[in-house]
Amino acid sequence: MTKNPTTITRAGQPLNATAIMLMLMLCLSWGFNQISVKLALPDIPPLTQAAIRSFGGLIVILLIARVRGVGIFKRDGTLWPGLFAGALFGLEFVFIYIGLTFTSASRAVVFLYVAPFVVALGSKRYLHEELSTIQWTGMALSFAGVALAIGVPQPFVDAKVILGDLLIVVGGILWAATTLVVKSTRLLQAPAEKTLAYQVATSVPILAIGALLTGEKLTHMPGTVATVSMIYQTVWVVGITFLIWFFLIRSYSASKLSSFTFMTPLFGVIGGYFIMHDSLSFAFGGAALLVMAGLYLVNRPKEAAGDPLLPPVTKT
Repeated sequence: MTKNPTTITRAGQPLNATAIMLMLMLCLSWGFNQISVKLALPDIPPLTQAAIRSFGGLIVILLIARVRGVGIFKRDGTLWPGLFAGALFGLEFVFIYIGLTFTSASRAVVFLYVAPFVVALGSKRYLHEELSTIQWTGMALSFAGVALAIGVPQPFVDAKVILGDLLIVVGGILWAATTLVVKSTRLLQAPAEKTLAYQVATSVPILAIGALLTGEKLTHMPGTVATVSMIYQTVWVVGITFLIWFFLIRSYSASKLSSFTFMTPLFGVIGGYFIMHDSLSFAFGGAALLVMAGLYLVNRPKEAAGDPLLPPVTKT
C-alpha cells in the first residue's frame, strides 16, 4: 500500500547530518539567549524585551525576504493559520515570562520541555508520524538528563511556585502547538520568512499588552550590555535562528527536530557557568550523556538517508 504524498511531506524526512549540525547550532544560540535575557533584565523588563525583539526581528525578516525576493504579502491562503500560529507564539512567551515571576528559572526550564512530548503526541494524530517505544524511551532519557543538569529545587514549594510551574507548562504546550500548526496547515507550503513574519508580527501587540497589564516600565536608558543583548536576541535569535528553524520544520520530522531542543538548556547551563559564573555540578556530565543517549535513540536511522538540505516541498 502506498502512502499519501501529502502525509509523507507532513511527517517529514529523518534528520541528516546537515540538519543535526544546524539543530546543534540553534540549540547553542537559544541556550545563550537565556543568558542574554538575564543580562538585559536590570534595564529592560522581560515582556518588554520580548515585544522589542519581535518588532525588531520582523524588520530583519522583511529585509531578508526582500533580498531573497520572497513575496511576503502575496495571497496564498495562509492568513488564518498564520494569525493563529502568531497568537500561539505570542501567548507562549506571555505564559513563560509570567510563570517565571512565580517559579525558579531552573524549574521553568524543566517544565518547559514538555513541548517535545506534546509535539510527538500531536505528530501521531495530525502528521501521521509515530515514535516507536525505543524513541519514546529516548525522549524520556533526554528529559531526565535536562532535569538532572538543572537540578530542580524541591524545598519551599508552595502554591505560587506550583502556579508558576503550571504557567510554564502551558507555555511549553503552546510552543509545541505552534510547531504542529505550521506543520499541518498551508503554512507548510509557505516560505519560511512568511511563516515567521506572521508569528512575530502577531506577537508584538500581544506582548506589548502583556507588558502594560503587568506594569512593566523602562525607568532609564538601557546600558551597553542590555543593548548588545537585545541586538543578539533581535537580529540573531529571532531574525536568523528562528528562520532556520522554520526552514527545517518544512522538510524534516517535527518530533525529531523537537527532541533536539533538549540540548538547549544544557548549552544554557554551560553558558551560565562561563558568562554568569553560575555553579556547574559533577552531575552535569552524566546529564549530558543522558540527553545525548536519548537523542541517539530518537534519531537513529532505520535506513541510510542521504537527503539534501531543504529539498522542495511538494503537495500532490
